[in-house]
Amino acid sequence: MVKTTLKIDGMMCGMCEAHINDVIRKVVPDAQKVKSSHTKGESTFISEQAPDENKIIAAVAETGYTVQSVNTEPYTKKLFGLF
Repeated sequence: MVKTTLKIDGMMCGMCEAHINDVIRKVVPDAQKVKSSHTKGESTFISEQAPDENKIIAAVAETGYTVQSVNTEPYTKKLFGLF
């Protein structure tokens, strides 16, 4: 599993966040925990494989927003209360 963080320019409100979330789910069908924040200017999600960055950048651009960066890192589930 990998966690992907997108820095996105142009999100101004909750509807902007919803548009970006929809784009991510469309381009990355196995995306989980999709979250966007217009105040932070970023979106995050978890998927099985690293997504195709070019596809995401192009799909986001079609909706009028600009992806400034894409960061993908290994994701491990946090286990609470076991230690």
